[in-house]
Amino acid sequence: MSTRVRGGILLLVLVGFGASLTSTWVHYQMLADPEYTSFCDINESVSCTQVYRSRFGSFGGIPVALLGASWFALVGLLTLATGRSTELDENLGSYLLVLSTLGLAVVLFLGYASFMVLGAVCVLCVVVYVAVVGIFLLSGALSSAPLRSMPGRTAADLARLVRSPMAVAATVAYLGLTLGAVVAMPGEREPALGRSVLSSPDEASPASQESEFERFWDGQPRVDLDVPRDGAQVQVLKFNDYQCPSCAQTHSAYEPVFARFESSHPGAVRQVVLDYPLDPECNAQTPRGGHTGACEAAVAVRLARREGHETDMVRWLYENQVELSRESVRVALEEVTGMTDFDERYDETLEAVRADIALGEQVEIEATPTFVINGVVVKGGLQVRFFEAAIELELERSLVQASQ
Repeated sequence: MSTRVRGGILLLVLVGFGASLTSTWVHYQMLADPEYTSFCDINESVSCTQVYRSRFGSFGGIPVALLGASWFALVGLLTLATGRSTELDENLGSYLLVLSTLGLAVVLFLGYASFMVLGAVCVLCVVVYVAVVGIFLLSGALSSAPLRSMPGRTAADLARLVRSPMAVAATVAYLGLTLGAVVAMPGEREPALGRSVLSSPDEASPASQESEFERFWDGQPRVDLDVPRDGAQVQVLKFNDYQCPSCAQTHSAYEPVFARFESSHPGAVRQVVLDYPLDPECNAQTPRGGHTGACEAAVAVRLARREGHETDMVRWLYENQVELSRESVRVALEEVTGMTDFDERYDETLEAVRADIALGEQVEIEATPTFVINGVVVKGGLQVRFFEAAIELELERSLVQASQ
């Protein structure tokens, strides 16, 4: 391996490893703190947190960023081991070529998922993608052994490794640090609520047992929006965009939460979905909004609601976010409800969408989804358990006040 190629790979390893470690730290903070905002969350389209919270942010419960850091560390160790002998360099060149090919396949998939499926850009992820592509290109210039001989060469290299105290120590350190980092990730944590189930209205939590989450929640400012509660003790407003990936994710994640409260306390918790499409066609507050089918989607849901098919229409929109357009939404509405007068009803229905947008201006919506739980503004949503805890806390306090 030439000095120039070796130096280039090591430089890219350092860049990629640094970006991966930073991404891992951001992901850790996001899991540990429900209100954490990353420095690379610039807007709806440029958001690391949105990518990390998606189904593409983790694999088997392990953050993809942490797996990336481990990959860069392995590539770096193999590169540092070169220069011992021509035969070993050929073997290491083969290993690096295989690793970089696998790495390239992964980043191509993740890039597609980020840009095309989620419609979001993670700046740190882009740095990692560039580093992986660079390593792949440089690895192609290395001398390598024929792939058919790799099993035998790998066995010989493993035997050589166990005879080298330095190699064993490096391997143990690598595996130990990787495993330790995986164990240290907080994952989905239960909030400290004091108790997990709301049982009766007269069981108010003593101030001495106030949980950390309760203290956090009580410290949030509240806004008053003119939306009828219809007798509900807890009202959850969701400013929503049907073309927003995070809106789809929170819809799926929170649906069971609302179902549980409806079962235990019928009518006590009310969710109201308000339209806030990030589409300049109907929302002047988002002149650079990129969701060009969001206004049509909002209208379609309102029309489907009149025919009793709101749930089916919402499901179709969330499942087909990438291809939303006026034509696709019109066709879908006809298939779901049988309605053929989408265009005739569009302008009139759009006025109701703009009324929701005006409500959103009162809380200065920066991104979707934005929730308002009994006046507390929650931007982007919460982990499911924290979301449920917030509703439980508001419901408990409301029922206690009603019983006094």
